[in-house]
Amino acid sequence: MATTTTPNVETTPKLPVNLTPTAVIKVKEIMSQQNPVPAGLRIGVVGGGCSGFSYSMSFENAPGVMDKVYTFDDLKVYVDATSAMYLNGCVVDFVETLEASGFKFENPNVKSTCGCGSSFNV
Repeated sequence: MATTTTPNVETTPKLPVNLTPTAVIKVKEIMSQQNPVPAGLRIGVVGGGCSGFSYSMSFENAPGVMDKVYTFDDLKVYVDATSAMYLNGCVVDFVETLEASGFKFENPNVKSTCGCGSSFNV
């Protein structure tokens, strides 16, 4: 009698980017201080920096034609198709320490980063 096993298949699609609750709260706080209040946050990857790529974050009034829109606790996040390839599985957090505060990107696709920590290579 032969037995077969079914492999574990992940049914939930992996988001290109995920924001922690702390990051969402901080983005909403900053957005509320803008006049007019933007519709959402764009997260992307741009060429440049000493390692080849850098992260970008900016406020937008509407998504672009090729953007995917993700919602985190009523915060709309826009990601273009090219950036999604480099961000696949990236987690964005907001950290505050005695020395500094800011958004931190944890990207599983990064092979190396530069000394300054603001650019990366995949």
